[in-house]
Amino acid sequence: MTVHIGAQKGEIAETVLMPGDPYRAKWAAETFLTDVRLVNEVRGMLGFTGTWNGHPVTIQGSGMGMPSLSIYANELIRDYGAKTLIRIGSCGGMQPHVGIRDVIIAMTASTLSTPSRGIFKELNFAPCADWSLLRAAVAAAEAKGTKTHVGGIYSSDVFYDERPDLNEQMTRHGILGVEMEAAELYNLAARHSVRALAVLTVSDHLQTGEALPSEDRERSFGDMVEIALTAAFA
Repeated sequence: MTVHIGAQKGEIAETVLMPGDPYRAKWAAETFLTDVRLVNEVRGMLGFTGTWNGHPVTIQGSGMGMPSLSIYANELIRDYGAKTLIRIGSCGGMQPHVGIRDVIIAMTASTLSTPSRGIFKELNFAPCADWSLLRAAVAAAEAKGTKTHVGGIYSSDVFYDERPDLNEQMTRHGILGVEMEAAELYNLAARHSVRALAVLTVSDHLQTGEALPSEDRERSFGDMVEIALTAAFA
């Protein structure tokens, strides 16, 4: 048990999927796992452990933003022995060829700042995904026939962004989508020598203004969860 996670020792699996929304964690656990049990509800940040194809899996909400994810990822790694952490979540598309419902598998995650900036100081560390997870996720997406994009994403500090100039430069430099957590997850994975990946569903688009209808979200997010689970145990 930690300050933010109420699970007992042995209740957290070595493989953890991390959606931002705790209710998305509940949906994913009940939809894809068997023998599901609630292992955390501290501050309403729900976590569940069950099995997928016989493999133990925990799905733990991370909250919104890198500071919140940093709390949960640190405790999962340091106190519960998590070895593989995969962010599953939504993102905003930034390239014309990236469509609503497409899946983005993040090779790298650029950012203005993360909670790790105090450690790196003047160094612009380049956090990236684990190659074995990345390769397995791409293979899983191709096997499913899911339209997938692999490349760099942008992890923003803010949801209500007022930097159109920065968004323009991100798009100019090939950034596929924007979200708020992956860069810090990749930093922590590098620091603690564990595996990390972000598999994201495009739910809206910064250029076109399109947004995924709520009734379509579960089907689209389901592809993302299946890709993440398959990659974790490839």
